[in-house]
Amino acid sequence: QRPLIYHNMAPKGSKSQKSSFVLKAPEPVRDSVLVMSSFEKYLLERIKVDGKTGNLGESVVLTRTDDSITVTASIPFSKRSLKYYAKKYLKSQGLEDAVRVTASAKNEYLLSYYKTLANE
Repeated sequence: QRPLIYHNMAPKGSKSQKSSFVLKAPEPVRDSVLVMSSFEKYLLERIKVDGKTGNLGESVVLTRTDDSITVTASIPFSKRSLKYYAKKYLKSQGLEDAVRVTASAKNEYLLSYYKTLANE
């Protein structure tokens, strides 16, 4: 029999690399539809670390600029979970029908308006 080879497993004793993700929202922020400070607060309260909310510590750091939020994690962190939190925030603000979350780069999400006939 051939030995089992696990390609996706890191060797023992290896350090987990830092992952950094960016959520950009230039258009909604410019139009005052989205407030980045409240979005940052929402993320700080909702992101789970070790199964607990509000437990970010030094393992997950959020940095806010005028129209973007950068999430830097020293623990395994999925980009998909950020999309989940962003969509939940949009839903809580009643913006789910106006703003969408799309991947604009490998480590980046863009919050932009849906294209409608009036906008095109």
